[in-house]
Amino acid sequence: MEASTAAVVYDGQKQRFDLGVFVGDLPLDDDVASDNESLDGLQQELEDCKNDEEVANILANGIKLRDYTKGVENSIRQVELDSIQDYITESENLVLLHDQICDCDNILSQMETVLTGFQTEIGSISSEIKVLQEKSMDMGLKLKNRKAAESKLSKFVEDIIVPPRMIDIIVDGEVNDEYMRTLDILSKKIKFIEADSMVKSSKALKDVQPEVERLRQKAVSKIFEFVIQKFYALRKPKTNIQILQQSVLKYKYIIIFLKEHAKEIHAEVRTAYIDTMNKVLSAHFRAYIQALEKLQLDIATSTDLLGVETRTTGYLFSIGKEPLKARSSVFALGERINILKDIDQPALIPHIAEAKSQKYPYEVLFRSLQKLLIDTATSEYLFSDDFFGEESLFQDIFAGPIQVVDEYFNDVLLNCYDAIGIMLMIRIIHQHQLIMFRRRIPCLDSYLDKVNMSLWPRFKMVFDLHLNSLRNANIKTLWEDDVHPHYVTRRFAEFTASLVHLNVEYGDGQLDLNLDRLRMAIEDLLVKLAKMFPKPKLQTVFLINNYDLTIAILKEATSDGGKAQLHFEEVLKSNIAIYVEELLLEHFCDLIKFVKTRTSEDTGASSDKTSIVDVEPLVKDFASRWKAAIELMHKDVITSFSNFLCGMEILKAALTQLLLYYTRLTECVKRINGGSALNKDLVSISSILYEIKKYSRTF
Repeated sequence: MEASTAAVVYDGQKQRFDLGVFVGDLPLDDDVASDNESLDGLQQELEDCKNDEEVANILANGIKLRDYTKGVENSIRQVELDSIQDYITESENLVLLHDQICDCDNILSQMETVLTGFQTEIGSISSEIKVLQEKSMDMGLKLKNRKAAESKLSKFVEDIIVPPRMIDIIVDGEVNDEYMRTLDILSKKIKFIEADSMVKSSKALKDVQPEVERLRQKAVSKIFEFVIQKFYALRKPKTNIQILQQSVLKYKYIIIFLKEHAKEIHAEVRTAYIDTMNKVLSAHFRAYIQALEKLQLDIATSTDLLGVETRTTGYLFSIGKEPLKARSSVFALGERINILKDIDQPALIPHIAEAKSQKYPYEVLFRSLQKLLIDTATSEYLFSDDFFGEESLFQDIFAGPIQVVDEYFNDVLLNCYDAIGIMLMIRIIHQHQLIMFRRRIPCLDSYLDKVNMSLWPRFKMVFDLHLNSLRNANIKTLWEDDVHPHYVTRRFAEFTASLVHLNVEYGDGQLDLNLDRLRMAIEDLLVKLAKMFPKPKLQTVFLINNYDLTIAILKEATSDGGKAQLHFEEVLKSNIAIYVEELLLEHFCDLIKFVKTRTSEDTGASSDKTSIVDVEPLVKDFASRWKAAIELMHKDVITSFSNFLCGMEILKAALTQLLLYYTRLTECVKRINGGSALNKDLVSISSILYEIKKYSRTF
């Protein structure tokens, strides 16, 4: 290749340039016009770039613009020459690269032709695939439709066909779990035939329906015989009804089958069960009641009232044929309260109790009978609901048993004069209502409410008999010449304590009002009896003894004793104060009168009026016999009061009051002129206190 020329590739064409010509085109150093134009342009650029840091640096170093410009141009020219030389050096490689590019272009052109053929072929394949896809979708839809038709047809055949095995079980099989499952299948077939309109128009139904109907009739007949036999088994003596019912529960589907496919037979079965259980349970409760009657212990009669005199009734624990222990329960609750603690215990077994010769108050028999009733009712209610699916069935079944229990209960209640027993029965019914509520069994709600409504009027009637016996009591026949507690008071206290105890957890306001009426009646009676004593002191002692006994018995019933106890405590306190004054007046009458008279007057005036002559007999009399008088007071208290502790408290109060009176006397003596002469006769307060403490040690 010539040195004066260089091969340059430009836009894919090989061009040749004359190097000399190219160089000749460059500006020369002596070309002045061109330099002037360049300088003018440079001057303008310098003016525009005067703020440029590089330009400012050049100007600052004192470099001439022309020289600097020439240096830059020479550098550019040198770079340009170097670049041309690089192109000349690489010219062969550039030609080779050009040839390679042309070869690649040819290859790519061939590939384009091949790919265009592929694209054409792929387009035809895509059309074929689309046709196949449409055929596939069409075949899939046909398959889906055929499967759906096959499924419906298979279901139809399965629902309508009657397998030989099913016929054998229905006709000849025993009623068991397999029979129940086969009945369920038959029921579905019957429902299918009756419900589907398309089935009714099918020719297959004409062949199958008569067979299905015959199977239904055969199944109904066999079920009816089976169930009736089970029901009749309940009538056998000594049959455990609950166990038999539980064994029948596993066959409850047969009742569902009858209810759906043989309503008339279902009604007959239902009626047969109601009739059977009504008679069986009625007979069962009738026999149980007859057995209970032999165990009944009569507690009270119409004459066993609070205000009735003992001699006319033969009472105090000795009426008629009843034992003493039984008669003590007429007014006292005692161990009878335990019946409420044993409320959920099983019912009595009469023949066991009879073998032991045991007798029970009626509330025990009442609890046992009601317990048996609610347990039997609970079992029957649950069975009726589970087996027949009808809660209302219970009322028809239990109409007879409840009537039997009602008749017996009403007969007993008409002759019941045991108020405590009636109140216990009221509490028993309340507890049984709670038991049924916790069981969530509402079937006996109306019955229990009715029994409760029967008990309250009877209790009120018997309670009013007691109340009227106090109000209308014959004072002359009741009075006894004895200051100790009257037997009527003990009756009242025990009776009130019993009812208070039974009302603790219930807070029955009506009962509280009745007890207030009873309390006022006994107070009036005691006051009337007290007036029969000739001496006021004996009257007070009688009242104190009776009030104290009442309080003691009421305290045993409850911790606070209720309103009645608080009332009697106030009355007792006031009567003790009266007795103390009467006792002191009996032994120190002059001393007490003197002190009361003097202390009622002005202190200064009384000291002027009182002389040593007035007090000297009192001082000497007290000094001579105060110990003997206290001993007499002690004996009087011991013999007068039944409650020793109460008596000692009364004696202590009397001695304390005596000390107070004597202290006032000594103060009066000290204020009298010449009273110091009596100091030798005055008893020291410490001596009296010592004597009081000595009697205090005895209790």
